[in-house]
Parts: sequence; structure tokens; C-alpha cells
Amino acid sequence: MKSASFVKRLAKTACVCLLLSSTGQALSNQAQITAEPQREKLLNGLKVLIWSQPGTQDVLIKLRIHSGAAFDLAGKAGEMALLGDILFPDPATREYFTDQMQGRLNVVTDYDSITITMQGKANEFERIIEILRNAIVSTQLTPEVVASVRDARIKIVKGMTISPAILADRAIAARLFGDFPYGSPHAGTPESIGRVERADLMLARDRFLNPNNATLTISGGVQSSRVMRTLRQLMGIWRKSEQVVPSTFRQPQPPDQRTLIVNAPGDDNVELRIATRGLARSDRNAAAALVLANIARSRWEKLVPELGRNPMFVRHEARVLPGIFVMGATVKSDQTAKTFAAAKEVLKSLVTTPATATELDGAKSEVLVMLNNAMAKQDGLAEAWLDLDTYKLSSIPDQIMTLQNLSPSDLQRTARQLFETGMMASVAVGNAELVKNLLERETQVELLGASKPDIKQPETAPATKPSSRPD
Repeated sequence: MKSASFVKRLAKTACVCLLLSSTGQALSNQAQITAEPQREKLLNGLKVLIWSQPGTQDVLIKLRIHSGAAFDLAGKAGEMALLGDILFPDPATREYFTDQMQGRLNVVTDYDSITITMQGKANEFERIIEILRNAIVSTQLTPEVVASVRDARIKIVKGMTISPAILADRAIAARLFGDFPYGSPHAGTPESIGRVERADLMLARDRFLNPNNATLTISGGVQSSRVMRTLRQLMGIWRKSEQVVPSTFRQPQPPDQRTLIVNAPGDDNVELRIATRGLARSDRNAAAALVLANIARSRWEKLVPELGRNPMFVRHEARVLPGIFVMGATVKSDQTAKTFAAAKEVLKSLVTTPATATELDGAKSEVLVMLNNAMAKQDGLAEAWLDLDTYKLSSIPDQIMTLQNLSPSDLQRTARQLFETGMMASVAVGNAELVKNLLERETQVELLGASKPDIKQPETAPATKPSSRPD
């Protein structure tokens, strides 16, 4: 039994090493982090993953809070992103990492998590953990700090260029999800951020910023004994929560089947999106959905060769809860109806026509290269390990083997799961009158006349808390 177990572990490790070396990248400073980490857990429930790399001068620390913008209160999109901003409100703290330690400090908030990244000198490890402790345990939520950081985020969001492509992405999300959390931009809008109050942030901190709702990864030139001694001393005072809030929400209503036309007059280009609800990251068919997206893109381009001359994509965005499978393209207005029709034909073909061996091998290789490029970096591999906890995934080798073993029948089964519901949403962003005249001969349409809408369907919901109410 021990021998069989050893062989199994060896095979999994070889699988990961094969993936990481497949593009011939130099991984000399990654060799030690590809192995299983040393796993520890503090008494307060904080999970710790350690890769000690003797001789390395730097240390990389990532703290993942396993709750993100999906928990923004209704009408207050950007709340959790604002909480992430407030963790390190003093610019001098970031300058300390960039200037004195030639490292970095950043906080990234998405729908599913808040991830803090701190990179600096290994001989400053205790100081780095102290800064992290102060941010998490003694978060500065004074009225003055909240007002200052909120104004700064509003300024940043206002300064973002809302291109037709971004407008189309927001519109298709709002159309597909409505007031479900994924229907609102996780970064928020100026209006929604302005509604976030100090009390909202205090409640979010108490509910989500807890050690038993977090995982910490540490890699670099620090010994594990030093790591645990420092963590027990500095992070052990972080109080655990009595209950972790589950990611369960009231399901969205079926989307309106009419094509939404968003008026954005400019050149002769139109941004098209067609989407259906996707799978959760933990779904056993999530890997197949990634491969399907690659095959769908290839089939779509064959039906409409003009797509190869302009930006186009097909992607499956898997999240904690079922995400989105979306096709998008920039086309000339006279190609609008043809491109929409071809997209629908492609989705139908994925259900009815099995993938060929060439299609399957090419799509799997493309996904493997994408994973390889991500995990060939220290950040990417740490993120992959954090994802195991955020999304409740099987091991990294098991995920790779699942991808490698996909068959045409697996893809067809997944295509039926995704596309046979008939619950599609579609959006066209461009000259509204022109697009309307082109599309209404083929399908029913709805015209949204604002030239620069924020796509506020989720934002105008009553300021109750349906987006944080479990089923």
C-alpha cells in the first residue's frame, strides 16, 4: 500500500513538472516551490502554506480572504474593493515596500476574494508580518480615513476609460445576472461607491476579515521555524469568527431573450456579446468548459473569417458560483446579424457535433500552455494553491490530469449542460438606430438609449441586502 501511494504521488509530481517545463521556460528559482508546501494552522484557524527557499534574498507573502465583491450590499457595488483599499490607506506604507525593499504591496479584490500581496527582503520578514497584522487586526476605519479612501476610489473609477468593449462586458453581465452579485462591476461605480458608509465597512470587516476565512502563503528565504514563531506571536491575536458566511445567494431570474442594444455612437464598429450562465469553478466539468471555449472560438472564426481581423474572444469565467460563458467580437455594423447568427450556430454545434481529435488536442494544448505560463511564476503558483481553498478544488496535479483526460463525449456533456437551457443573453453596443434596423429583421430587440450608461440594473435595487442573504 505504501509503495502504491508513493508511485501515485510521484506520478502526480511528474505531471506538474511536465506541465511547468513544457514551454521550456527557465524555472531555476521556482524549483523548490513546485513541491507540496509545508502545511500549518494557527489556533485561530488561519491556514499557512510555507515553501522555504534557503539562499533566496526575498520573501513573497500572499494572504487570501475567501470572500469578495459577491458580498457587496445591494446598490453598493465596490464595497469590498473599498475595504481592500482601506487596509493600507497610508501611501508611505506602499513606498516602504517599493523604495526601501525593492518589493511591492498590492491588494486585489474580485468577486470571490481579497488577496493581499507583499514582497520584500527576507531579513525584514518580521516587519512585513507586523504591517500585515496591523492592517488586518487594527484596520483604520475612522470617519476621516473612510472618507479619504472612498473619495480616492471614486476618483479612480471616474478616471477609467469606459470603452465600447468594457461597456459591452458590463451590459452582458447585467443582462445575464440582473441583481445577482455578478451583475455589478466588482470595482464599483462612482454612484455605488458613494453610497458605501462607514458602518457598511465595519460590518464587512467583522463578517469576512477573519483568520478562519483566510489562507496565507509564504515562500522565500525564511526558515519554517522562523515563520511559525513570527506568525504565532503577531498573527495569533487575530480573532476568529464564530461562523464563516457561505457563498449562497438567491438565484437570478432568467435573462430577457431580446437583444439589448446600447447606444454608443462613434465609428462603424459594433461590440457584440452573447452569453449564458457558466459553471462554478468547483464543477467537475469546469475544465471541459475551458476547452469548449477554445473550440468555440475556432469554429466561430471559420464561419465568419472577418473576425480574425478584429478583436474577438470566447471565454468561460468560472467562479465560486456559476459564472459566465461569453462570446465577444468587434465587427462592422453590416456584419452584426451574420456574426450573431454564427455564434448561435457554433453553440448549437458544440452540442450536436463532437469535437474532432484535432480540435480537442489543439484546445487542450492551448489551455495547458495558459496554465503553464501562469504557474511558471512564483505569484501564479501561489495563487493556484490559494485557489484550492477559495474554490474547494482538488489538487493541482489532479486538475491537470482531468484536463488531459478529457474526451469528446465529456465536451458534449458539458455543452448540453451549458447551452441546452436556452437562457441566453445578447448585447450589441454601437449606433443604436443602425444596429436596430439590422437586427430587428432577425430577432427581437430592446433599445437602451443612453450614450454612456453605467448599466445600473443591479445598482437601482433597493438598499436592502438580497445579495448577502443565503438561500
